[in-house]
Amino acid sequence: MAKRYELSDEAWAVVADLFTETHGRGRPRLSDRLMLDGVLWVLCSGAAWRDMPERFGPWSTVYQRFRVWRNQGTFDQMLIRLHLRLNEQGLIDLQTWMIDSTAVRATRASSGAGKRGLDEPADHALGRSRGGLTTKIHMPCDANGTPLRFLLSGGQASDISYARPLLDEVSIPSSQCGRPRKRCKWLLADKGYDAEALRRYCDRYRIQPVIPLRSMKRKPKPGLPRLFDRPKYRQRNIIERMFGWLKENRRIVTRFDKLAKSYAAMVSLACSMRCLRHLFSYRA
Repeated sequence: MAKRYELSDEAWAVVADLFTETHGRGRPRLSDRLMLDGVLWVLCSGAAWRDMPERFGPWSTVYQRFRVWRNQGTFDQMLIRLHLRLNEQGLIDLQTWMIDSTAVRATRASSGAGKRGLDEPADHALGRSRGGLTTKIHMPCDANGTPLRFLLSGGQASDISYARPLLDEVSIPSSQCGRPRKRCKWLLADKGYDAEALRRYCDRYRIQPVIPLRSMKRKPKPGLPRLFDRPKYRQRNIIERMFGWLKENRRIVTRFDKLAKSYAAMVSLACSMRCLRHLFSYRA
C-alpha cells in the first residue's frame, strides 16, 4: 500500500515508461519512482528541497531529476496520457467546459531570476497586483472537474486577455482515428469574461456561451438579445472546487519557484494527480 505523498502501484504502472530511462555505464541510477515520490512530497508539503526526508535519497539528486523531467516536458506528457485514458473510459465531459483563473501569492524569494532559455517568459509570470507579487493560473476544466489545460501570467493580467489563447490550446486526445477534440458545446464563465470578442469566438465554433452580463450601459444592437441559461450556469462551482483542490498542494497555493517553467511543472504534476484520482476512484 502506498504511503502518503507516494504513487500507488496501479498509478505508477500507467506512467512508468515516461519517467524510466535506460542506464548505461557508471554508478547505479537511483529509482525513478523514488525520485518522483520525492517530487510529490515537495509538491504536497510545500517544504524546501533541502528539507526532504532521507528516505527519498539525496535532495540534490531528486531536484536534478525534477529539472531533467521539467526540461523534457515529461509532466506535460503525463497529463496528455491521462487525458487519453480518461477519454477512453468516458470520464471527460466533452459537452460542458468552464473557464476561470485564480491568483497565487509569490514569495519574495521567487523574484529576481534572470532570463533562462527561450521557453521562459521575460517577466517569469510574476506581476504586481493588490496582494503584492502574484501569479495567475488560467485554466479550463470539464463538468467532472478534470483540468484540461492551463496558462500562467502575471497577477495583474485580465482574465479575458487569456481566454482565446487558452481555448485554442485545449486538445483532448482520442485513441480512435481522427483529430483530437478541441471544442465543446457549452462554455461557462463568470462576468470577467463578458466580452463581445469572446462571444463572437464562441459563435464561430458553434459554442454556446453561458456568461452573465455585467451591469454596465450597452449600446442597443439589432436582433434578439442573447439568452442566459441560469440553471446551466450553476455548474460553474465545479471549477471553483477544482481550484480549491489544486491549492491543497502547498507548492501551488504559494509560489516559491523563481522560474515560470518550474512552477508550471508543479502545476502540471498537480493536474496529473487530479486526473489519477478521477481515473481510479471512478473505476472503483
